[in-house]
Amino acid sequence: MTRPTARVLAMLELLQAGGQRTVADLAEHLGVDERTVRRYAEHLTDLGIPVRSQRGRYGGYRLAPGYKLPPLMLTDDEAVAVVLGLRVAQRAGLATTDHAAAASALAKVSRVLPETLRRRLDHLLTTAQFTAPARAASPADADTLLDLTAAARARRTVAITYTAWDGRESQRDLDVYGVVFHAGRWYATGHDHARDDVRTFRVDRIASVRPGEGSFVVPAEFDARAQVEGGIAAAGWSHEVRVVLRTSPAEARERLPRSVGRLSDHPCGVLLETRAERLDGMARLLAGLGWDFEVLTPDALRDELVALADRLRTNATPTPPTW
Repeated sequence: MTRPTARVLAMLELLQAGGQRTVADLAEHLGVDERTVRRYAEHLTDLGIPVRSQRGRYGGYRLAPGYKLPPLMLTDDEAVAVVLGLRVAQRAGLATTDHAAAASALAKVSRVLPETLRRRLDHLLTTAQFTAPARAASPADADTLLDLTAAARARRTVAITYTAWDGRESQRDLDVYGVVFHAGRWYATGHDHARDDVRTFRVDRIASVRPGEGSFVVPAEFDARAQVEGGIAAAGWSHEVRVVLRTSPAEARERLPRSVGRLSDHPCGVLLETRAERLDGMARLLAGLGWDFEVLTPDALRDELVALADRLRTNATPTPPTW
């Protein structure tokens, strides 16, 4: 917005107090000249606020009788940011609890907007399309998420009730180093007292969060995002994979997210260490990178690469006519 929005809303607050305010009085309160006051009045009218003017020596502005200021006032830019933010949060799986929370928030924002702006935003929501598909989310409980982030901010230990992937429930004392959103899920990562190690927990599997005993200090070099992505890559898949990529470390890190695996320097390029449930998918990933590479382990990955090469060779060979 090119207009000083804060002063426009301040003028609205003055008019909301009731009665008519002269242009000179408004200019004095807002610290602007009278011409600017008139521009602010035009802006309020554009927003759908019923500002009434009276000309003459003692003329000024007032709100239409009976008009009450809505509990939320947004500029066009702010309203678009809020509405699109809620819609994108829904599609990305970022919203907590379920889609109903974001949907009800959208409805509440819409109800308090001026009619003209509400109609324009309805047009936006019904017309805009997205190329990325909506994610199937695993929504986290809002209170759980807020409690974890508060503990991380205050550096206070919490006690959590956690359900593992196999249904086993356990009680953990956790120092929350960070909270990360990744691929449609929220994760909390930090020092697990029972394991005396840094662990990562899915927030949607945390049933309760209670104040614990003690405080903590986050290690200076700790990177919560890297910890979560690395933990996902090192999950208990069937196959451990080690491959040397013939490329530079910078290019490897640009092309491969941390969730793919751990990258480290190697005399012949970059060492990729990861785990995989299916080696045929790992073979396709390596072939699609476009770099030369050497498989260190497992031997079965070499067999999958040979099978993939045979299929590609067969598909690339012209089929002779049958007539």
